[in-house]
Amino acid sequence: MDIPEQWSPLISPDDVASLIGHPRLVILDASVGDYRHSPERIPGALAMDIDGEFSDNSSDIPHTMVSAEKFQQAARNLGINNDSLIVIYDAQGIFSSARGWWMFRSMGLDTVAVLDGGLPGWKAAGLSTEISSQKPEDNHVEPQPRGNFQAHYHPEFFVDAATVAQALREEKITVTDARSTDRFLGRIPEPRPGLRRGHMPGAVNIPFLDLQDDNAMRPSTELAKILAPYMEGQDQLIASCGSGVTACVIALGATLAECDNIAVYDGSWSEWGRPGDLPVSTEESH
Repeated sequence: MDIPEQWSPLISPDDVASLIGHPRLVILDASVGDYRHSPERIPGALAMDIDGEFSDNSSDIPHTMVSAEKFQQAARNLGINNDSLIVIYDAQGIFSSARGWWMFRSMGLDTVAVLDGGLPGWKAAGLSTEISSQKPEDNHVEPQPRGNFQAHYHPEFFVDAATVAQALREEKITVTDARSTDRFLGRIPEPRPGLRRGHMPGAVNIPFLDLQDDNAMRPSTELAKILAPYMEGQDQLIASCGSGVTACVIALGATLAECDNIAVYDGSWSEWGRPGDLPVSTEESH
């Protein structure tokens, strides 16, 4: 496969397979939670530890974005260079890989793509995997040849609770929530203890799985139809979820649907849903 002049946000398993061996290619496994320690991986893949060094673990909110300095150090430890071609996947399909993609883009690297279908899609395409004994936390123990990646953080990629509170009062900004409808409407308890049920008043529910079909992102034309009611005539789309991870699936879908003013609420429901003064609703959005 020839390297395209413009790197797409999404790449197929076959196209990745054709690039294996390219000196600039870096494949990252951004799996989180129970999938983080899965020993099966795409050959040569390295762990982008979103549960670990790629989050600010001094924060009491999970998956908080790290500083540019720490991100740069973690990326360099993976051998990332300024001219690297990065493919990010996760073991669930497209769940946390989009978070890794969004983080790299926020740090100024555009040659990064999400593997369409993730590890399940890779295996369904008949492509080989390997078993690795390396754990995500081993990155600092057995580092790759140090890269030269220089982070250039774009703060507009992320917004905070105060910005979201103001956006909810604006007619020209759409705030979306990627959680399931049952969580959005408060029908079931939140998986993280201590959080209130419901959603931000005025937010719209777009479950991230609605943008996918059998682990892969829907075609851009379908994504445009799904997202059009929330993007047309709007100045900005803000994506949220439980902890800022699957919100990035909405960001990916909106990018594929050619929306160019997107931000992710980093704290998401892990921050907004805590006991406090931030308003919560369990009514259906319109």
